[in-house]
Amino acid sequence: MKFCVLYQQTAHNAHSPLRVVEQTTGRAVGWINRYLDREYVRRLANTTLRTYAHNLLHFVRWWESLHHTGDIVEGDLTESTLLDYVRFQSSQQPRPSPSTINDRVVVADRALRNEFPNAPCQIARGFHQPFLRRRPMGLSRPRVVMSRLRVKVPKHNIVPLSVDEVARFWSSFRTSRDLAIVGLMLLHGLRSAEVLALNRDDVLLSEAQLRVHGKGNKFRLLPLAPETVQLLEHYLRLERPNPCSAALFVVLKGPARGTRMTPAGLRSLFRYHRQTTSVPLANPHRFRHTFASDMIRAGMSLPALMQLMGHADIQTTLRYVQVTPQDVYLQYARAVAQHIRPLPRTSS
Repeated sequence: MKFCVLYQQTAHNAHSPLRVVEQTTGRAVGWINRYLDREYVRRLANTTLRTYAHNLLHFVRWWESLHHTGDIVEGDLTESTLLDYVRFQSSQQPRPSPSTINDRVVVADRALRNEFPNAPCQIARGFHQPFLRRRPMGLSRPRVVMSRLRVKVPKHNIVPLSVDEVARFWSSFRTSRDLAIVGLMLLHGLRSAEVLALNRDDVLLSEAQLRVHGKGNKFRLLPLAPETVQLLEHYLRLERPNPCSAALFVVLKGPARGTRMTPAGLRSLFRYHRQTTSVPLANPHRFRHTFASDMIRAGMSLPALMQLMGHADIQTTLRYVQVTPQDVYLQYARAVAQHIRPLPRTSS
């Protein structure tokens, strides 16, 4: 029995377009699709729903390998179900990353709790902290803390690109479209999905502003650097086909000319220029990290950077900030020169 994820456009506002079905019969896996419907009603983005669907597809394939069915009854679930699922993933070759394992387990836990609220396999249980934290206006209420089964995720320090690497990679592009795409990542910190989702109407060149569709269907308005405005003006005036789709960045050649650039097309573009410039670390996320590091070194505050990058939590912004010993020394020297006065002489 094989399972797959299908995209089925539906006019029903309560049904997710993404479904997990048996590949041979087309029969839906009910407990998974009911969870996807629940998340769809919450207006989660299609990209998030797709991630959930594929995570649950992985779980149901593991479940079917043990029980020879994708259907689950409450009596089949035990307190070790999800722990066994973690063990299975940890023994796979190649082994999934800890983040991937954690994401799959969390989504499976939510879906199972949605279908079987009394099942013993729950790994997320709320409990009250036994103490109260003091705040400026008094004691706060007890917090509900979530205890989860999680694989430890090693901390990875993402090193930003050097000035020389950026210059080499930048100089390899020949069209204003490609330069504008890189510029939006390097000078404005956009995610690759945000760049591809841009429409022509999102560019307000007269006001030097850009309307970005971020994660969670959230919008933010960003200022555009003069260099980016110039590149976008040249691309829109001389390179962008007419007529074409509403997308800002479209395919310039071939049978798909005028259609929105795809994630595969963007990956192919970056792969080609990484090979020609011998800058193997040049990728959209690295450019985004380089942007964050440059803004911090220029003196931008964390709250302002959080708004520019479209983060809902400032803790996420802190992950992009790597403070080197040289940065610490320079900031200390600047602070000493500006704010610390010489000590008064003492009489002996």
